[in-house]
Amino acid sequence: MTMPVFEEFEPAADCHCAGCAQQHRVLAAGGHSSAHGFRRALAVFIAAGVALGSGGTGVADALGLPGATAPPGEAVDARATTDPEPATEQGRSGPLHGPSGESATPGAPLHKTTRAEIINRAKRWVSAQVPYSMERYWSDGYRQDCSGYVSMAWGLESNEWTGSLAEFGTRITREELQPGDMLLFHNPDNPTTGSHVVLFGGWTDYTHTYYIAYEQVKPHTRRQATPMAYWTNSSKYLPYRYNGLTSAAVESASADAGAGTAVSPGTVVSPGTAVYPGLDIYPGLAAFGPGANNEYVTRLAELLAGRGGKHFYPQGPGPLWDDPDRLATQAFQLSQGWQGAEADGLPGPETWRLLVTRKGRNITGTAVKGPAGKSAVPPAYPGRDYFRAGRSSPYVAQLGRQLVKRGYNKHYTSGPGLVWGEADRRNVEAFQRAQGWRGGAADGFPGPETWRRLFA
Repeated sequence: MTMPVFEEFEPAADCHCAGCAQQHRVLAAGGHSSAHGFRRALAVFIAAGVALGSGGTGVADALGLPGATAPPGEAVDARATTDPEPATEQGRSGPLHGPSGESATPGAPLHKTTRAEIINRAKRWVSAQVPYSMERYWSDGYRQDCSGYVSMAWGLESNEWTGSLAEFGTRITREELQPGDMLLFHNPDNPTTGSHVVLFGGWTDYTHTYYIAYEQVKPHTRRQATPMAYWTNSSKYLPYRYNGLTSAAVESASADAGAGTAVSPGTVVSPGTAVYPGLDIYPGLAAFGPGANNEYVTRLAELLAGRGGKHFYPQGPGPLWDDPDRLATQAFQLSQGWQGAEADGLPGPETWRLLVTRKGRNITGTAVKGPAGKSAVPPAYPGRDYFRAGRSSPYVAQLGRQLVKRGYNKHYTSGPGLVWGEADRRNVEAFQRAQGWRGGAADGFPGPETWRRLFA
């Protein structure tokens, strides 16, 4: 058997990761680098894995290399998630970087912002894949580490760190978390290397065990499903809400640009628009969409049901965003004569305004139809408990019939039945892999996103 050839790699002299920094300190003190020994051990380890036929997946898992991430709305197997324990070194407080960058004046009013604006700013770094660095600054003036990222998303006038970010927020409970809030762990024993902060982007499902985290880690900014509150030191991550958060009835159109604002031609969005009490105040687009689970989703469903969309909710309105919410919203938007991005099923400020003021046209027709003229609303997801070994229920048969219909039935020998078995699991796994999912995201047990796609 031909053994692989391993090329030695010497990190650049200016690399500032934790390992290289330690190596530089050892060399500066007259010691000897252990990098060569580590490379030899690494080569032997990988070679042993190849010789034993362990395959790439096992070696990758053992070395902590990137693995699979969960599809939207599904639970995540922590063992299969990418880089779950990133290095989180950070810099201290300082001014924004650049010719015009200045520190915030002590006692100066905080910059006012909305949840939608916070999440949209966070997404810009995700899209740009901003590299992680404690010493470099992005074009917007913010330091490229975890605390600089949250400082940017919150619109602070300075680069803060985990030891100071809490001063700009108010402590809340985990049950109160909403998109744009932060989860902060400041380690006073080792503040520059043991601390971390992430932005909360919304729950992945009704169990509230996983959420979407926006965070700055090595090698670059990422957005992924994360266990509540974090992979390690979970109990020490404390939730905070930005003190400069504002809730306007209608946000600026730029906050929702390209994301279904549904602002009809000639509509003027101005600060003078009426503000409605309680849940009638528009919370921002970040409160809706996959993973959202909050009272505003329930309020949206109640408003849509009262405008002719009751048939979309056979089980009644609820706080978890699902296809009935999207389809009912789209039906309302289409009834106003909107098309394309203006009728994408996500409630922008104009959609919300028409609903809460009882203006515009009611929903027409009986449903949003699919290509074949049938209702596009899938059956409600019953929950994972129905899909366990030996469990018997009509949902198992319903799932099996849909697998046959979609062509994922090669493991059935006598057709699907009422009892969940290995053939059902393997067929579901084949469907999940066809979606491009791997690892724990393709375990053969249907979660809400698997169910939605299978019946779509």
